[in-house]
Amino acid sequence: MVRGMLDSWLDLVHGAACVGCAEPGRSLCAECDLTLPVRGRSVRPTPCPDGLATCFAAGEYDDLLRAMILAHKEHGTFSLTAPLGRVLSAAALFPLDPTSVTVLVPVPSRAGVVRARGHDPVLRMARLAARFLRRRGHRVEVDQVLEQRGAVHDQAGLNAGQRAANLVGSMGVRASARAALARSNVPLSLLVCDDVLTTGATAREAQRALEESGLRVRAVVTVAATRKRVPAQVATSAGPYRFPVRRTTV
Repeated sequence: MVRGMLDSWLDLVHGAACVGCAEPGRSLCAECDLTLPVRGRSVRPTPCPDGLATCFAAGEYDDLLRAMILAHKEHGTFSLTAPLGRVLSAAALFPLDPTSVTVLVPVPSRAGVVRARGHDPVLRMARLAARFLRRRGHRVEVDQVLEQRGAVHDQAGLNAGQRAANLVGSMGVRASARAALARSNVPLSLLVCDDVLTTGATAREAQRALEESGLRVRAVVTVAATRKRVPAQVATSAGPYRFPVRRTTV
């Protein structure tokens, strides 16, 4: 609550404007907030990496969601963490297993990138998503199980195959986190979390690292998926499926 008030105050003091409609004041105005997606959909990259777990996203990586993700990630607009976390929680609702504790596992950022940005955007969103889900009565935790290992080149401009090759072996499981999960003595359901699903290469590498350590991944959940990704169960010749944008309380 206090953090949210502080973020709003900073928006006003520094002359912020809505990332959606450019209205002066908040980084996300009330009207644009009402258009954010409230339901996730099953999505699939094309081509899809072999063995990739079921994927869910709340909306398309375009327009408002794209502007929010970039402002939060690249410019440290922290007042957007809560609405992005709420959207991520919408994507995570579908694969939740009521018989187990759900563990949101954020895809890790490189240490240098975190230092340059001053924060870890996916971790921030995952923590807020968990808070929204707990408010709805779900047993959800966030655990930084994964860590970056080895050098990874900039993914910009790489095709699906090049992205996959670039990421091979780039993630590993923290031994201490793995041991803590093993000591929990409760059924666990792991959801890999990220901001955007593009080729699926990053999600697949995260899944590989977790499963090679004996941790089964139930699904991958993201705020958005790139426009060419369409929900597998509703894809038709009529073109890309449009995500719903009705607003409800989380």
